[in-house]
Amino acid sequence: MAGGGGDMEAAAVATEAARDAGKRRRRRAEWVALPAGMVLVQVFTVVTMVMSKVALNAGMHPLVLLVYRNLVAAAAVAPLALVFERELWKKLNLAVLGWIFINATLGVLLAMGLYYCGLRATSAAYAVDFLNLIPVATFLIAVALRAERLSLAGWPGRTKLLGAAAGVAGTMVVSLCKGTHLHLPHLRVSHSHGAKPVTSVHGSQNMVVGTLFLVGSCVSYALWFVVQARVAVVFPSRYWTTTLTCAAGSVQSAIAAAVVAALSGTGAGGALTSAAWRLRWDVQLATVVYSGVFNTGVTFVLVSWAVARRGPVYPPMFNSLSLVATTVVDALVLGTEVYLGGVLGAALVVLGLYAFLWGKGKELAAAKELEGPLEDDEGIA
Repeated sequence: MAGGGGDMEAAAVATEAARDAGKRRRRRAEWVALPAGMVLVQVFTVVTMVMSKVALNAGMHPLVLLVYRNLVAAAAVAPLALVFERELWKKLNLAVLGWIFINATLGVLLAMGLYYCGLRATSAAYAVDFLNLIPVATFLIAVALRAERLSLAGWPGRTKLLGAAAGVAGTMVVSLCKGTHLHLPHLRVSHSHGAKPVTSVHGSQNMVVGTLFLVGSCVSYALWFVVQARVAVVFPSRYWTTTLTCAAGSVQSAIAAAVVAALSGTGAGGALTSAAWRLRWDVQLATVVYSGVFNTGVTFVLVSWAVARRGPVYPPMFNSLSLVATTVVDALVLGTEVYLGGVLGAALVVLGLYAFLWGKGKELAAAKELEGPLEDDEGIA
C-alpha cells in the first residue's frame, strides 16, 4: 500500500510538472504570437488604406464600403465561431448584446465610417498620421477609466510611459521634420518619361472637414479599444464577438446610409442610389473582400485577443509601425525622397514601441508573481 501511495504521489507530481511545462510553453509562444499578430494587423491596415483610397476615388460611397466590408467579415468569421465556440452562444444575454451594440457603434460606424470620410477628403499619406494619435488617446482614456494600470513608482511604469511618448514624438518627427536629404538612388524607382510623382492637392475646406473626420475617428477608436476590454470580460469570446460586432456594424451602417440618402438625396459627395450598391469585378469588389476578411475579420479577432491578454493600450501601440511601413513603401516603390528626419523618427518609433513592450512585460511578470500560479492560458484558437 505504501508503495502504491508513493506511485500515486509521483504520478501527481509528474502530471503537475507537465502541466506547468505546458503553461510555460504557451506563455513563450504568446510572447511571440501577440506582437507578430499586431504587426500583421498593421500590414493589413496599410494595404487596406491604399485600396480603400483607390475605391473611394473611383466613386464608391464610404457607407456602402462599410456595409459590405463588415458583411464579408461576419460571413468569414461565423464558421469559426460555430466550430470553436459553439457553447458560448448560450451565454448571450441582453447585457452582452448591449455591449456588442456599443462595440459596433464605436468600432465600425464611427471609427471606420469617419475614417473613410476623412480618407476620401484628404489622402492616404495624410490619414495614416492620425492612426498614430490613437495610442495616446487610448492610453489617456484607459488610465482615466482605470482600464490600464500606470505606476510611476518603478522603472516598468516609467519606461512604458516614456515608450508611449517616444512613439508619438517619432511620429511627429516623421510627419513634420525633413532635415537633410538622403541620396539613396537605389531606393528610388524612376518614373517613365521623366514624369514627377503626382501630388494630390486638396482644397482647404476639404482638408478641414477631412481633419475633423479623422480626429473623430481617432477618438472613436480609442474608446473602442477600452470598450473591447469590457466586452472581453462580459463575453470572453473572440469569434462570436467579432461576428456579432461586424453584423451589427453592417446593419448600423445600412441604416446610416438610408438616413443620408433620405436627407440629402445625393449622399456625401456622391450619389447614394441603388446603383451605388452594385459591385463590379474591379478594385471596389477587391477592396470589400480584402478589407472584410483581413482588415476586419482577422484584425478584430487578433485585437480582441490582444486586449484580453494585454489590455486596451497594447494593440494601438503598434499603429506607429504603419507610418514606418508607409515611408518604406513610398521610398521603394513610389520613389519618394528620403530625409534624415524620417529615418530618425522611424527609429524613435521602433525604440518607443520596444520600451513600451518591455515595461508592459515587466508589469505583467510582477503581477503574475503577486497573483501566484495562473490557470491554464487560453490558446489562440
